Amino acid sequence: MKRMDDTGKPTVDALHRRGLMFILSSPSGAGKTTIARMLLQHDPAIRMSISATTRPMRPGEVDGQDYIFVDQAEFNRMVADEQFLEWATVFGNSYGTPKAQVKAGLREGQDFLFDIDWQGTQQLYQKLETDVVRVFLLPPSIDELRRRLTGRGTDAPEVIQARMDRARAEISHWDGYDYVVVNDDIDRCFAKVSQILAAERMKRARQTGLIGFVRGLMAD
Repeated sequence: MKRMDDTGKPTVDALHRRGLMFILSSPSGAGKTTIARMLLQHDPAIRMSISATTRPMRPGEVDGQDYIFVDQAEFNRMVADEQFLEWATVFGNSYGTPKAQVKAGLREGQDFLFDIDWQGTQQLYQKLETDVVRVFLLPPSIDELRRRLTGRGTDAPEVIQARMDRARAEISHWDGYDYVVVNDDIDRCFAKVSQILAAERMKRARQTGLIGFVRGLMAD
């Protein structure tokens, strides 16, 4: 329901706008998962885009909530039917963003959060350029990134080295993003990312309800 002012007209912040696709990318260990979780906790107007994946379900995950879990044959069929906005295979598992749910949500003003790599980002940008906001998070240093990955205590040394090699490759694509934020402090990083999101929501091109609102002002 739209909020009204004393004259019965909709307030400016209730005017309809088109949703956006807010992409967070970073090398593993640079903090995108933590920042994404903080955004979802503090901003009810954005929700995570749910990807389809061939990755096995982990304990505590819910099909249709965390991911849409499919086998490789079903995933390949979805690719062939062009059901994905973007898709990629990472460490032997396939991931893809279903097209229908995102396009419908954008029309209704729903914002979507994406936790994807530079390849997926490039695919989304090529298909829905004006709806996409690209944010890349950098670690303060390579040594700090290695320390974070090692500190998890979940990966073997060869896995950590593979992630470090992949991190350097991902960092090389930093200039393909609209915004780049160095995550040297999680709270400062979150504040900057939140400011980016707030500013992007206010762009004139997304404020589709402004046309009627301004015409009303000029007619008064």
